[in-house]
Formats: sequence, structure tokens, C-alpha cells
Amino acid sequence: MIRPTKVIGIGENYRAHAAEMGKAVPEEPLMFLKPPSAVIADGVPIERPPGYLRVDHEAELGVVIGKRAHRVSREQALDFVQGYVCVNDVTVRDLQKKDGQWARAKGFDTFCPVGPRLVTGIDPTNLRITARVNGTIRQDSRTSDMIFDVPTLIAFCSQHMTLEVGDLISTGTPSGVGNLEPGDVVEVEIEGIGILRNPVIARP
Repeated sequence: MIRPTKVIGIGENYRAHAAEMGKAVPEEPLMFLKPPSAVIADGVPIERPPGYLRVDHEAELGVVIGKRAHRVSREQALDFVQGYVCVNDVTVRDLQKKDGQWARAKGFDTFCPVGPRLVTGIDPTNLRITARVNGTIRQDSRTSDMIFDVPTLIAFCSQHMTLEVGDLISTGTPSGVGNLEPGDVVEVEIEGIGILRNPVIARP
């Protein structure tokens, strides 16, 4: 289980997802933060809060930092990677639209499943990434469709804040996001990493 000091999310980093959200392709990476308290492991339930129409899954490639990174170049960036994980950037879509910034929508406890394992030595440029809910595929894309690739994201983030060992960059989600309900089982699968599987329950 990783213990990041921060989780940096990247918004609208796949062209098709930007289009489905009605957004223009960003000119530079769009950063937001999720609290470390949102992080849960493979198999731990996602707690869906009541009263919202859309609590969406977002399948993402996660990059775990292995060395302290401060203003690193794109060319150096991959030297600072410990490994890669699957991430589910769970989001209350109602609150994302209402608040205009994303801390509340994405910051609930259990809203950052990570796993199932940390994998080193893979090339992140063209991995298949899928999300399934109750066995039905909802998202299916490749990391080659990212607007900003992994080295660019590491370099960009490190220009604005120091990346500490264990920090997690969640690199954006493809199109096909959708609502989760109690009783669902959501899976994020990334080629070469494995399957992150979490049940969904009503928030106690």
C-alpha cells in the first residue's frame, strides 16, 4: 500500500474524455489534488455518499515517485519513477459542476482506490487501460491517447511543487466514465499491471 504525501490528479488528459465532458483540449496539464485519506487498496469498498446523481469511476494510470523531484526536466523525469499502479479517480460529478473546483468532488474517503501492485520496468507510453462495472466494459483506451505523456506530467508537476518519495500522479482518464451504485463491482485493468477491483457500498 502506497502512502503518498499527496495525490496529484490530471484532468482532461485524454482527447475523447475532454470532448465527452464538453471541454476544450487543455494547453497545459490541469492539476488538482486528492487527499491521502482518499487512498484505499485493492478489494476495499468504495463508499458512495447518498444524495448525488453521479458518482463516477475514472480508470487511470498512476505514477509513483521513487526519488525526491524538484524542477526536473522532461528528459530526466522517468529516472524519478518508482513504478506504476492502477488508479480509480472516483468523482461526484454533481459537486464537480457545482463547486467549480474539484477538491470536494474527488476528496471523499475511499475515492482513490490504488493497486493491485506496484510494477516497475514497464513502458507507460502505449498501455491498454479499461474499466469494467459488473463485468461490462465502460472505458477502453490506450495511454498513447494522452494529451500530455508521463514524462511531461512529472516535469510539469515538479516545476510547481516538490514531489516526495511515494507521491502519486494520476494521469487522467479516457472517455466512458459512468455512475457507480451500491452493489456494483468496479475494475480498472491496465496492461502489464493487473486488475484493481473494488466493490461499491452505501456510505455508512
